[in-house]
Amino acid sequence: MSETDDLGHRLLVTVGRLNRWASHHAAYDVPLAQLRLLVLIDVLEPTRVGELAAADHTSQPSVSAQLNRTEAAGWTRRTPDPEDARAQVVTLTADGRAALEGARQARAQALAPVLAELTAEDREQLARASDALGSLLTRLEPRARMPLPPSTTGDSV
Repeated sequence: MSETDDLGHRLLVTVGRLNRWASHHAAYDVPLAQLRLLVLIDVLEPTRVGELAAADHTSQPSVSAQLNRTEAAGWTRRTPDPEDARAQVVTLTADGRAALEGARQARAQALAPVLAELTAEDREQLARASDALGSLLTRLEPRARMPLPPSTTGDSV
């Protein structure tokens, strides 16, 4: 394995573990399956059900079932697609944005006590690493077939 392959592997394993830890320890008001959908809609909106299914690597009926739940909760809205009256586009509502932001804050709050135990130097080092990961994501986005989700679900929220 080359040095860059090894670095890529270590980054992916570490970020994945951190996301899983934060997701496991956060207190959510939104079921995780619906939260994943809210994240995708936030990134892709306005979007169609088929695009959401493709982005989530799942079926349209599965996405439609979750959309029924998110609409019932008042988090999403489907409206006619202005480019194709036979199709619908999905967007987040203000309540959906608030629910998503609440989940993101819950994940950060789960991690905050552990970060507070670190030295100021360690927190600064993590801040620099976070900035470097943000730069990496900026370089990756033009190469992706779809925009990358915000770096807060774990895959995220």
